[in-house]
Amino acid sequence: MLNVDRIDLFYGASQALKKVSIDAEPGKVTCVMGRNGVGKTSLMRAIAGHQTVASGGVTWQDESIVKMASYERARRGIAYVPQGRDIFSQLTVLENLKVGFGMLPKSERKISEEIYELFPVLKTMLKRRGGDLSGGQQQQLAIARALVTKPKLLILDEPTEGIQPSIIKDIQRVISLLRDRGDMAIVLVEQYFDFAKALADLYVVMDRGEVVLAGEGKDMQEEEVRRYIAV
Repeated sequence: MLNVDRIDLFYGASQALKKVSIDAEPGKVTCVMGRNGVGKTSLMRAIAGHQTVASGGVTWQDESIVKMASYERARRGIAYVPQGRDIFSQLTVLENLKVGFGMLPKSERKISEEIYELFPVLKTMLKRRGGDLSGGQQQQLAIARALVTKPKLLILDEPTEGIQPSIIKDIQRVISLLRDRGDMAIVLVEQYFDFAKALADLYVVMDRGEVVLAGEGKDMQEEEVRRYIAV
């Protein structure tokens, strides 16, 4: 289980996160919502170890990871798919997938057939360069690369941004399948209410670096949430 406990995060003199707390547990999706610029990505980077918190705690599987480097967290089963995907445009799809091997012992450095079952289109494009894929295909590749590391915590930062509706449905299906396996905790940053509502077991809404709403997904009130996600 992931527990983020009252963390503060600063960029210079500017405070990005103020006493933010969230939980994520295996078999559930924790959805983080809010407008652009309210601290959602800063929170994801803090969990993944890409940004240092000023105070508060981050615990994963009963171990404090707040002072761990990002690669140490990755070795403990934390995978981060950032906003913008960050695939390697000059590498092939297969080479991009193999980048995930870095976190695995040599004996486990192979791509599971399940990756291609989740994202069939990738199997037909293994020799294509990542930069030649559509935005939706790149997003699928970014998620697949994270899954190659065999994570126990998957962090997805706005995976539907700029993606065509058909691939959004595919991504929703994959997240549902991963959640239903029961052995992976998922933290999902999302701005689209319907997508979030369909997937969220737990939800957190942020505004100006703080949590302003939180609860179980089944209790999420559309009008209440939309006040904080409408542009």
